[in-house]
Amino acid sequence: MIIAVLLYMVSTGGYIAYLFLQKAYLCKSGCWLLTTGFVCHSAALGYGVASSGHLPIYTLHGTLSMAGWTVAGVFLAFQYKYQLKVLGIYAAPLVTLVMVISSQLPAEPARGKAIFNNFWMIFHVMVIFVGDAAFALACGLGMLYLIQEYSIKNKHHGFFFRRLPSLELLDSTAYACVVCGFTLLTLGLITGFLYAKLVWGKLWSGDPKEVWSGITWGLYAALLHGHLALGWRGRKAAIMSIIGFAVLLFTFIGVNFLFKGHHGEFTRW
Repeated sequence: MIIAVLLYMVSTGGYIAYLFLQKAYLCKSGCWLLTTGFVCHSAALGYGVASSGHLPIYTLHGTLSMAGWTVAGVFLAFQYKYQLKVLGIYAAPLVTLVMVISSQLPAEPARGKAIFNNFWMIFHVMVIFVGDAAFALACGLGMLYLIQEYSIKNKHHGFFFRRLPSLELLDSTAYACVVCGFTLLTLGLITGFLYAKLVWGKLWSGDPKEVWSGITWGLYAALLHGHLALGWRGRKAAIMSIIGFAVLLFTFIGVNFLFKGHHGEFTRW
């Protein structure tokens, strides 16, 4: 895993150098380094799953590692589709930060939970992780949109104006990320509720994780509704993407520390 972390770190350096120097080879190097890090990361996670028999998500160390892995993978997929090179200056540092924090946390001995060995629970967890990664990218694109919009409105045609893409491209790509994330979040919640019915006998138990997941879903549903029905574009959508991701982070990590519920029974953080 340490090799993956180092590759992510060097990739971050490549993207930052590209931001300042605008040399195509720096962007390509950053992308290839990130891709190689993702491959090494995938191999390490695969080995861990094969050894323990479950996903590494019941400790904060493992959860953050999975989060970093999915963000890297989703970024590479969107990079391939949209060729939005500048997004790497956000995605690579984010993946590196998450993985550095994960590496500093204790990697406790594997102790599998029966709940994680069920196909539907694994499916539920994976689609939630990938959906959250898409929302993370939408947040980054929202930030870049606001920066570019500020440059244009204030006629500061300098550093960022010359390096960031058009507002239209940032907005449309962020919207694609939100649609992807919302679809997967919805699918993840449905499978989670169905599995809760099998395990606890009811679809909804008022578990804090369920409540905050519902709030997160509602925020992104409002964003999509505003986009389709009210014509929300640009600044409004960017701000909503940032707010939505902040709530998502609280749901993803904060809830486990502050509240007790069914989900907390299966984790050590």
